[in-house]
Amino acid sequence: MKKLFFVALAALALGACDSEPKFKVEGQVTDAEGKTLYLEASALEGIMPLDSIKLKADGEYAFKYSRPESPEFYRLRVDDKVINFSIDSTETVRINAPYANFATAYTVEGSDNSMKIKELTLKQAELQNAVNALTKAMQGHSIGVDVFEDSLSTLLKDYKDDVKLNYIFAAPNTAAAYFALFQKLNNYLIFDPMNSKDDVKCFAAVATSLNNFYPHAVRSKNLYNIVIKGMKNTRTPQQATLELPADKVVETGIIEINLRDMKGNTHKLSELKGKVVILDFTIYQSAVSATHNYMLRDLYDKYAAQGLEIYQVSLDADEHYWKTTADNLPWICVRDANGIYSSVAVAYNVQSVPSLFLINRNCELSARGETLKDLDAAVKALL
Repeated sequence: MKKLFFVALAALALGACDSEPKFKVEGQVTDAEGKTLYLEASALEGIMPLDSIKLKADGEYAFKYSRPESPEFYRLRVDDKVINFSIDSTETVRINAPYANFATAYTVEGSDNSMKIKELTLKQAELQNAVNALTKAMQGHSIGVDVFEDSLSTLLKDYKDDVKLNYIFAAPNTAAAYFALFQKLNNYLIFDPMNSKDDVKCFAAVATSLNNFYPHAVRSKNLYNIVIKGMKNTRTPQQATLELPADKVVETGIIEINLRDMKGNTHKLSELKGKVVILDFTIYQSAVSATHNYMLRDLYDKYAAQGLEIYQVSLDADEHYWKTTADNLPWICVRDANGIYSSVAVAYNVQSVPSLFLINRNCELSARGETLKDLDAAVKALL
């Protein structure tokens, strides 16, 4: 009798667990017999495995999992191919995909947000491919560095304008808007809340909407903290005008810079007299940093032995990230802790980053990057 009681109790517990509200994702993966398909959660802490199934010849699959308390992100993965989707409640989402082009050629039904996430994924892949092609063309010397820089800037601006207008501000209360905030280019966030006032506004719009609907959600609180930190980092200083000390302007007329590298050693810009110098203001933790530095590395490798030096000023909010990245670069890397409100950046009238200047051997300002039609030729002429 006692044994029957415990069996009944166990069955009741299992039944209660099974009756818990769940969402379902189902569909078909073609040409993937024998492959293992995984259902994973894209949590703030990282990727968490939830379930898996070995695909048969028909490729059919079905997963059920406890519904989230607020919109959450999940993914299907086979090998290293990934499909991202979102779940709001107990919906059934159907995702069909061919194995060969699993991450891009899939179809999704039952979730408007997941369809928007697919659109964003394809747009991001197109952007990354365009940037890769641009970088390859520059490294192969089929385009000049000036064309490279201009094209890179245009690609990123057009992408951000499109996503801001059609995905973030159009529906800031959606999972797709949240997904857009954390898309990456070259493994860096496209929208940078730590160094860009405009990008902070995008994060703030989504944070406000998410907080209104799901104030207790972990993602709501995390996004709110990012916005607060970003607003602090990008807050305009109280002083409206810059008073430049007399000792900041050296006899040749350039504005002196005297900042420390990652080892604490100070480097004066004027001490590079006798060399041709590319003065570069940048943010390493930005989507265009890697490709920009590829361009600089190409010039440095080509002309360093002839007297070219690069004096690169980081405006990164994250000091640790700057040190980690700068450690791998062969030129002078210093950082201004004032970030995007650096007084020397203001003095040089830096409007956006990256932004570079060319200084001749007499320590005289020769040109601003945006006025140069061919940076390579300009550097070569000064050498």
